[in-house]
Amino acid sequence: MENKNIKTIEVSAGTLKERLSRVKTSRWIRFTVVAIIFVAWVAWLGNWWVLLFLPLLADIYLTQYVPWSWWKNAKNSIVRGVMSWVDAILYALILVYFIFLFVGQNYQIPSSSLEKSLLVGDYLWVNKMVYGPRVPNTPLHFPLAQNTLPVLNCKSYIDNPQWEYHRLKGLRNVERNDIVVFNFPAGDTVALKVQNPDYYTLCETVPGGREAILRNKEQFGDVIYRPVDRRENYVKRCIGLPGETLKIVNDIVYIDGKPLEEPKDVQYNYFFQTDGREMMDIMWDELGISKDDRHRIPVNDPQTVLGAASLGLKVNADGTVNPVYQSPLTKEMKAQLEKKPWVTAVVKVPDTEYITVYPITHDYGWSRANYGEVWIPAKGQSIKLTAENLPVYERAIKNYEGNDLQVRDGKIFINGEETDEYKFKMDYYWMMGDNRDNSADSRYWGFVPEDHIVGSPVFVLISFDKDKSLFNGGIRWNRIFADANPGK
Repeated sequence: MENKNIKTIEVSAGTLKERLSRVKTSRWIRFTVVAIIFVAWVAWLGNWWVLLFLPLLADIYLTQYVPWSWWKNAKNSIVRGVMSWVDAILYALILVYFIFLFVGQNYQIPSSSLEKSLLVGDYLWVNKMVYGPRVPNTPLHFPLAQNTLPVLNCKSYIDNPQWEYHRLKGLRNVERNDIVVFNFPAGDTVALKVQNPDYYTLCETVPGGREAILRNKEQFGDVIYRPVDRRENYVKRCIGLPGETLKIVNDIVYIDGKPLEEPKDVQYNYFFQTDGREMMDIMWDELGISKDDRHRIPVNDPQTVLGAASLGLKVNADGTVNPVYQSPLTKEMKAQLEKKPWVTAVVKVPDTEYITVYPITHDYGWSRANYGEVWIPAKGQSIKLTAENLPVYERAIKNYEGNDLQVRDGKIFINGEETDEYKFKMDYYWMMGDNRDNSADSRYWGFVPEDHIVGSPVFVLISFDKDKSLFNGGIRWNRIFADANPGK
């Protein structure tokens, strides 16, 4: 019996030896290159268990116990033709999957929050290696869709397995003035039919709050949870770093008490008045103002006339007001407009107290132009918690770092224990748009945790002007391969 077992093992070894002897030199070379890349990637990943897949690569390239290319020997030409396409597409998807996860990815600028630094219609190449790529929370997902498959309108990912946050070693940390792509922090819970404003703002503004949203599916749709890496992508400029104190006074950002120099193309909203003539498209185009930012302000009742006069706009002797417009302007655009002989006044739109800012659950009397001061959490650093500052940090402690936080009888309990202090597990960042009065940023939804950081744009792949036809200036040729991190 013992001799029989030994003979069986020898036959199996001989079969393996025969298979390896038939392998062409070119396949040995291909396997060696792939194996070296794979082992290097596993070392970077820091998870040596993944090396268990190395025998699978050896079988694909060398031994071929699994008939991976069975279709090449099929008698039916249709089968061979179809499977050759399937094989090519499968390899392409796998390659795209790994490139998008660990190297970089293309993203589109959908809104004007960073104009004129980045333009609506810019397609960016985002470097994920600069801060270190994240190991995906949802490893089983379709690589060309963020969270929803087009046409099918269903989830583009499978919920399980879910992996803990882990970031591979990058080239450097996030620095001030970096333009950063990140997952929307308030996008963890989503009402599918009303995603703007976000779910948490809806809960505070919709009569009946959360219960009303859950009951009214016809209006709000299903309420779902999205893992970190499946939340919508945002792009803003990093203004505040972990451990710093931030305050905004009359639009000027102060870090640790010192004013920051504004980005070159920072914009603010302005009213401007003409001598009576109407703005034509050619006038707007000359100023470089997109159609979405061209607003005629009606001034036709006593209250708005009084408001116009208080801003320094001209009111005619008969009580009428010449045309008034509103647009975001850079300093250069403002100076250009003031030189126009038909412009009689250019006035900054005043700050408003009616816009709700973060935290939406507590009113500190802050606004978008006068905000804070707030301390930006840093990994390993602690903060004394009080009833006054808890609303600022509650979301980070509960939602981002996964703690149970409750307030009972004026006392703070974290994971069931009474405390007045918390040590943060992650670094956090403060992000703002360069189009300051038209940017949904940290002033409205708070800090960006490090596990939400995706990468930093490197250059513009291509840019389309949606206000023009494709063959009449619709492609911004001068922006192709332009720097996608201006002001850095």
